[in-house]
Amino acid sequence: MTDTLYPTRLPCGNRVLDLSRPHVMGILNVTPDSFSDGGRHNRLDAALRHAESMARAGATLIDVGGESTRPGAAPVSVDQELARVLPVVEALVRELDVVVSVDTSTPAVMREGARAGAGLINDVRSLSRAGALEAARDSGLPVCLMHMVGEPTTMQDNPVYADVTLAVKSFLEEGVRRCEQAGIAAERVLIDPGFGFAKTLAHNLSLFRRMDELLELGRPLLVGVSRKSMIGGVLDRGVDGRLYGSLALAALAVAKGARILRVHDVAETADVVRMVAAVQAAE
Repeated sequence: MTDTLYPTRLPCGNRVLDLSRPHVMGILNVTPDSFSDGGRHNRLDAALRHAESMARAGATLIDVGGESTRPGAAPVSVDQELARVLPVVEALVRELDVVVSVDTSTPAVMREGARAGAGLINDVRSLSRAGALEAARDSGLPVCLMHMVGEPTTMQDNPVYADVTLAVKSFLEEGVRRCEQAGIAAERVLIDPGFGFAKTLAHNLSLFRRMDELLELGRPLLVGVSRKSMIGGVLDRGVDGRLYGSLALAALAVAKGARILRVHDVAETADVVRMVAAVQAAE
């Protein structure tokens, strides 16, 4: 699926992302407690080395997160998140030719991340924290809104939907509307279905099957399913055994119109993306 309903040129700070083709976003968690790689990259030198390896492997975006959003995760203080994220953002902007994304819901981190040279705000809470809409607007950066109900501490307690795809679509449509009312043009907004956030396995699978319905919103689609529990639920694999399931979903996501894949395994996913894109571009 290559036809789009939105401009394919997305300004991201001092770089431009060409959304006429799919991109790989490498995950860089600078936290001690993320579900897959917590504690591995929370020193500046280790974070930079990992980011460099992901860029060499084909990542055109690096997503820096200083607050774990795994199920049951507790929030961190603003000062703690700033201390984790800002030095890494500054180093990546200085050293690498990639779009640096800040994975945050915290207005101060959005503002300071933008000042440090970040090119994208990726918010799992869809700019719902007090002051987040204004901070995102003032940054001038594109933003990604994700579907989640509740907070990471409560989101998996008992998620119920009459129709999960319609619920996600309505939530994201309202999020785009809220952004426009706050002065953030729709052209600056990306959407993320939020796989694994306030959803059962059945919800995740149904939403993935019907994910192309979200393209009717006319916004670029970012998908993050790398190593997630929905893969473990189907394949009965632990986190370290979910590579092949992640790659299968990556191929399906691109075929369904995703423009950005947020992943841990960059080299493998980049090959999948290139292969799918080559088939789609063939006459």
